[in-house]
Amino acid sequence: MRDIKYSEIIKLNKILGVNFKEKNSKKYKISILSNIMVHQSKEIGEYSLRKNDIYAEIDIGNYDNLVQDSENIDKSDAIIIFWELCNIFDGIEYKIDLISEKKYGELIKKVKKEIELIFNNIQLVPLVLINRFSSLIFTQDELNNFRLKKLELTFNKFLEKYSSKYKNIKIIDTDKILSKCGIENSVDYRFFYASKTLYSINFFKFYFNSIAPIFKAANGKIKKALILDCDNTLWKGILGEDGFENIIINKEIQYYARKLSRRGILIGLCSKNNYEDVENVLNNHKEMVLKNKDIVIKKVNWIDKVTNLKSISNELNIGLDSIIFMDDSDFELNLIRKGLPMVEVIKVPNKNHELPILFNYLNRIFYNFIETSEDKKKTLLYKAQIERDNYKNESTNINEYLINLRLKIKVYFNNEKLISRMAQLTQKTNQFNLTTKRYTENDLEIFLKDTQQIVIAINVSDMFGDYGIVGLIIIKYKESIAEIDTFLLSCRVLGRNIEFRLMDIICNKLKNLGIKRLYGKYQKTKKNIQVSDLYERFGFEIKSSYKDTLNYELILNNYCHSNFDYIKVIEN
Repeated sequence: MRDIKYSEIIKLNKILGVNFKEKNSKKYKISILSNIMVHQSKEIGEYSLRKNDIYAEIDIGNYDNLVQDSENIDKSDAIIIFWELCNIFDGIEYKIDLISEKKYGELIKKVKKEIELIFNNIQLVPLVLINRFSSLIFTQDELNNFRLKKLELTFNKFLEKYSSKYKNIKIIDTDKILSKCGIENSVDYRFFYASKTLYSINFFKFYFNSIAPIFKAANGKIKKALILDCDNTLWKGILGEDGFENIIINKEIQYYARKLSRRGILIGLCSKNNYEDVENVLNNHKEMVLKNKDIVIKKVNWIDKVTNLKSISNELNIGLDSIIFMDDSDFELNLIRKGLPMVEVIKVPNKNHELPILFNYLNRIFYNFIETSEDKKKTLLYKAQIERDNYKNESTNINEYLINLRLKIKVYFNNEKLISRMAQLTQKTNQFNLTTKRYTENDLEIFLKDTQQIVIAINVSDMFGDYGIVGLIIIKYKESIAEIDTFLLSCRVLGRNIEFRLMDIICNKLKNLGIKRLYGKYQKTKKNIQVSDLYERFGFEIKSSYKDTLNYELILNNYCHSNFDYIKVIEN
């Protein structure tokens, strides 16, 4: 985006808006509050997110009206706050060192109070990005910490401490963006003194590019797996030609892959080698950092990589668009670009000093909005799944397999300890997700406090181990009527009839509350076709339909309990 002119961005943004509108896409509404002029941020911000498949619509509040504007934006999906230190009051950059200690103390007290008021006003908004206070544009040449820098430190310390009370707030370090864009490219002092327009078009391009991963994660646009070639990727040299003793281990890439594995990113191999040779390196080469325990899946053979990546997608039950593939060969990368355009491919740098650039890029791609205890054990969870699949292949029929698995569902009602994982499930689950609504930790916290909502999380386990928290149902009810807002299951437990036992649990719970009618909705997306008739399989009737939405109704007294009693249910 940095090489596109502003006029071209406006034109392209309009085209994308029309395309989203024609597809009847849901808007993602963002409000920008600021104490400077940021009018150019609208088109740039919208375009940045729309080209990432998020139908963003940005509304800019009134100039320098932060507190008042924060009272009237509870309908926003997200808020961005530009609260610039250089405009806390007019001429602060040259007046601050001359005001009295009393006025200096009053200024600090005033801004802290405003922070408290604004955060209180926006606590129900799902996502809030607020920029750290920065004095950099006026203090980059100072050798001493004068008052402006000290004021920055004071406000940021308070900002970090006070924001920790709110799960919806993310603090953005704009100094990093200024350092990347360059202060001279980011700021035009003429415009700031003439109209309080502090930042340039270039800055906003860098800014929205930097924060895009946060919005992508909040909207479920995330990558789940890094698949690696071996020769000249995990090590330098060709194993089949150079031999075990002569390859040079690429430790930097292996350390990074191992770090990603600890964060819940699935690591796999897709390489043209003899399987036994690669296993020998993994198990016996003393320089290897990446081990078998870090790797979820391996396709080490002489089959073409397009076919192997399709197999990886199927076996891990993740979309091809969730995969990043890394290789050193232009030939292989181009084959995948043509055969699997939804897979993002990355060429391994030839020189080690280029690796930091690669790792910074991957950090953005694999940004995780929420990190949970589930992420740390994801490799083990997927390896257990491979054992299940092998056991399934040995079984004579599917019913025998499911019965012998000794499946257990542990049900949690309105459990505050699971908020992070429940929010993460809404942001990551696409296939078995009836409405594909994305919620933040803040949203879940609000739901749990609502006495007319039920939030159900489930843990599933079997003879091979624990799947973790893999299901979420959110139900809203009033008097004798209830509606399922969210019904989702992780792909790890699909094909086990868990959903039918879940519906038994839901109906029993609602009957005990005196509910007579239950409503549900299926909202079609590109990825959830497999649940298009789920409510009908539960016994619901279609009441209405509009474009990609089906609305259902179930008379609870007519519900027939499932016959999958081999799945044991434990309620907490």
